Amino acid sequence: LRMFDPQALSNIVWAYATSKVSSHQRLFDKVAVEVVAYRDLRSFKPQELSNMIWAFATAEISHPYLFETVADEVIAHRDLRSFKPQHLSNIVWAFATAQISDHRLFEKVAEEVTYRHL
Repeated sequence: LRMFDPQALSNIVWAYATSKVSSHQRLFDKVAVEVVAYRDLRSFKPQELSNMIWAFATAEISHPYLFETVADEVIAHRDLRSFKPQHLSNIVWAFATAQISDHRLFEKVAEEVTYRHL
């Protein structure tokens, strides 16, 4: 998986989640480990982050450490002005669907949404 750039990683899990062929737990686990252990999430564009986390939630694949890592990235390192409304909604939807509540993430997204009057 190291040969896959952030877009390819997010696209592959998005494709499997969307196809609903089967869960492919092993593939999702490998992608999660790759992202958490070896990737700098600052290299992921907002769409790549949102699509990836959406795919895990849609496929009903639980990987709390991946969700925590994404939340930490969004909270600490991201100016949410670079996120389109769809990116923000996909991220919080994914956390809610996966039943992972990160108060800091939800608060930061709420602040951005109300700031923009979305």
